[in-house]
Amino acid sequence: MSIRRRDIMARAGGIAAAWLVATAQAASARDALVIGMTLEPPGLDPTLGAASAIAEIVHYNVFETLTRIGPDGRPGPLLALGWELSPDLKTYTFRLRRGVRFHNGEPFNAQAVKFSFERAAAEKSTNKDKRVFANIAFIATPEPDLLVLGLKQIEPDLLFLLGQAPAAIVEPKSAERNNVQPIGTGPYQLGSWLRGASLTLKAFEGYAERGQALPAIRRVTFRFIADPAAQVAALLSGDVDAFPRVAAARSLAQFRDAREAGGAARFQVIVAPSRAKTILAFNHKKKPLDDVRVRRAIAMAIDRKAVIAAAADGFGVPIGSHYVPGAPGYVDLTAVNAYDPARARALLKEAAQQLGFALPLGLSLKLPPAPYARQGGELIAAQLAQIGVQAKLENIEWAQWLSGVYANKAFDMTLIAHVEPFDLGNFAKPGYYWGYESAAFNERYAQLLNTPREADRLKLLGELQRQIANDAVAAYLYQPQWITVAKRGLKGLGTEMPIFVNDIATLRWE
Repeated sequence: MSIRRRDIMARAGGIAAAWLVATAQAASARDALVIGMTLEPPGLDPTLGAASAIAEIVHYNVFETLTRIGPDGRPGPLLALGWELSPDLKTYTFRLRRGVRFHNGEPFNAQAVKFSFERAAAEKSTNKDKRVFANIAFIATPEPDLLVLGLKQIEPDLLFLLGQAPAAIVEPKSAERNNVQPIGTGPYQLGSWLRGASLTLKAFEGYAERGQALPAIRRVTFRFIADPAAQVAALLSGDVDAFPRVAAARSLAQFRDAREAGGAARFQVIVAPSRAKTILAFNHKKKPLDDVRVRRAIAMAIDRKAVIAAAADGFGVPIGSHYVPGAPGYVDLTAVNAYDPARARALLKEAAQQLGFALPLGLSLKLPPAPYARQGGELIAAQLAQIGVQAKLENIEWAQWLSGVYANKAFDMTLIAHVEPFDLGNFAKPGYYWGYESAAFNERYAQLLNTPREADRLKLLGELQRQIANDAVAAYLYQPQWITVAKRGLKGLGTEMPIFVNDIATLRWE
């Protein structure tokens, strides 16, 4: 063979090798995904912690629940294939999926569900929905795939609640290690966790044994990027494929205008409503915040539209209670404690004279790291200063918020988004972080739980909304609108889910 021929063959071989590598990389990219997240979870067990970032990673991916909540808010089958409800509305009989195994090989069955729910209701449980499980009078397991739940009181939303992350089914032998080494029944299992940077899930091969196809995305990496500018940069550079709930409102035109070489749009931009409530929460156990006049004065000092512009770049809808437009039974109460600085000053002065505290009133305002809190906190402090309240801003990390504010109630005020839907029960929860106590509310809420007729329930929901608005339990600010930016070829994004979840198994590249 001549030297020239050998050169040509060698060059061709090199080109072929390069093509094979490129093809392999392209194929690999079709089953891999990088998702951006603002906050890193403090742990990975959704039955222990209240942080929504936990569920964003593990809910429906690593851990599964008896039911699955759809985009329309309705619960459907997951680990439970079906159920029946007794005439007195207190006994549920669930038929469970067969052939399911946990990631460690242990079988899923009715005993695992019984263990999970009893663990969630235990005296030392820190499950944020502990009330739901404490309402279970008995759990029977007549067969491995049959579960019977008897309730103490009617819970019309039980099927929805059993589809949320705190109701995740855990494996008894590994449950104590779930915070760092989660073992569930979902289509993914933990690959690696580089604290402060990223977390990777890989497909659970045993998922196919239950007769369900493995997901198209076989490997997903969650990258934790708190800074809004860095979030935008990561998307534009291609380092991140999708960023649900991204803080990129000011850059939407840039994403919408971005084009590939052939002229096709590079990104899809989706704006969707949420069930979240952004509020200025008060500690009712701290004087003078235990006086309704002080709370109402603070609420009236806040211009909601200005806060939406500052904290959410305009992507929000004002609310007047702990309930949002689009939810069943919503009542528009934005006229209650509406923006009125003059009235706010008068109320605060009246309270100061009668209670004997000096003006200006000094209060702490603790801000978690989310951009909406840091951006909105400064404006709210400036607005409060106009009526005689000096808000001392304290920027804290998420772990500090969970331990200091949520657990130990060491705060005066905090700016926070409650992302759970249907969470009015928190106002009846003893020892909840804001310290609100009302026998009238508790009585109405108990009545709601025991009212099966939909029309009567909607009426009670309206009364509950009005009560906490009139009591100014918090300064209710706005319903966020979530922005998702993703590469054009990613399909299956569930952007209108009523709960915080990234259901990776529903995604695919096209």
